[in-house]
Amino acid sequence: MLGFVFGLNARLGRLHFFLATVALAIVMTAICFAIAMAVLNNTSPGAIRPEDLTKSWAMIAAIVFFGVATLTLQSMRIRDIGWDPVCVVPAWFALMIVDHVVAGRFPAWAIGEEHQATAVGALVNLALMLALMFWPSGDSEGSYGAPSRRAHARTSLRYRTSASRGCRRDRLARTGARRPASGTF
Repeated sequence: MLGFVFGLNARLGRLHFFLATVALAIVMTAICFAIAMAVLNNTSPGAIRPEDLTKSWAMIAAIVFFGVATLTLQSMRIRDIGWDPVCVVPAWFALMIVDHVVAGRFPAWAIGEEHQATAVGALVNLALMLALMFWPSGDSEGSYGAPSRRAHARTSLRYRTSASRGCRRDRLARTGARRPASGTF
């Protein structure tokens, strides 16, 4: 059941992934703007501290919503590429955790003082983002029991052919045309 909730069993093409990502960004911008306006209306601007914003229930709910929506979209796109999101996403998380630990342990390898990542982590994130945006859809034949597009086309063609024969029979029956009788009865 969680496979359908998080999009692990669904597919999303390149264009739909791009448009859904843009729509999610617009929605999250609107949510963040609404939270900021609510905070500004309830407190004076000089009394606002960033620590207070991260402790509010609205901000935590927005973070959880954004995280789940992003994970779902990426999992759907990874499935469409032909990779297994159950393997790719945890491997990516593990690599990012190791990258964060290495950047904290060896500050000289970090991208900057304010960043907690290395160039390797940045390149992996860039490669994953480029793959999600531009990697073509995988052939669904043989991937997790899904029928192939060619098999679907053959089934559709077979259905259309049999349906057109049925229409021809109906047309002949309506017009009263009959087959010539054969004397083999």
